[in-house]
Amino acid sequence: MSEELIAGRNSVIEALRSGRSLNKLYVQDGIKGGSIGEIIALAKDAGVLVEYVKIEKLNNMAEGIRHQGVVAMAAPIRFYDLDEVLAIAAEKGEAPFLVLLDELQDPQNVGAIIRTADAAGVHGVLMPKRRSCPLNAVVAKISAGAIEYVPVVSIGNISQTINELKKKGLWVVGADMDGEADYFGANLTGPVVLVIGAEGKGLGRLVKENCDLLVKIPMRGGVSSLNASAAGAILLFEIVRQRAGE
Repeated sequence: MSEELIAGRNSVIEALRSGRSLNKLYVQDGIKGGSIGEIIALAKDAGVLVEYVKIEKLNNMAEGIRHQGVVAMAAPIRFYDLDEVLAIAAEKGEAPFLVLLDELQDPQNVGAIIRTADAAGVHGVLMPKRRSCPLNAVVAKISAGAIEYVPVVSIGNISQTINELKKKGLWVVGADMDGEADYFGANLTGPVVLVIGAEGKGLGRLVKENCDLLVKIPMRGGVSSLNASAAGAILLFEIVRQRAGE
């Protein structure tokens, strides 16, 4: 497998702090201040080779991503399997709390959802192998390093995965603007997986049919829907709120 590029100070810091295997760190020649010193110190402590290069090289490597003078080359992101993620929840003594992304292809939304998932204490994010955004440098940058902490499970057929989750005792909740219940009136406690649909088209028909419950966010203004990451943030923290009251 090829290396993954990590660009931006926060993303590189979180990669280093998490123990991610970095092959090399490139730092803009002559840059100082801010978190640069911390990044270099963390890299040296981890035995990562540091090379100082011209900004033009970083620009070419980052391909439009705002790198802030720092680019790292890392081993590919490790994917987990579902049983590993459920074991993580069990070790913490917590009911499983998962997110399933139904063919999301916008790296901005995927990165933002992973960042929110980390903040909400989600145990794992499930993504289909096909028709999903690759976990690339853009996703890592938008996630602000959260991708280093949230286990990602690469799945096959979504409906089959949902049925497997049900058999393992999880309540499957789909986010849909035509849902039968407002999110704040639904019971979102216990073992739960939140399913978030793709940009523009929402949840697929079979995915909807396989969910235990479809919830909606009531819209009071002129816009009829929120983007996937905004809707996901609202619903994830409603789950957090309800779980806190269990």
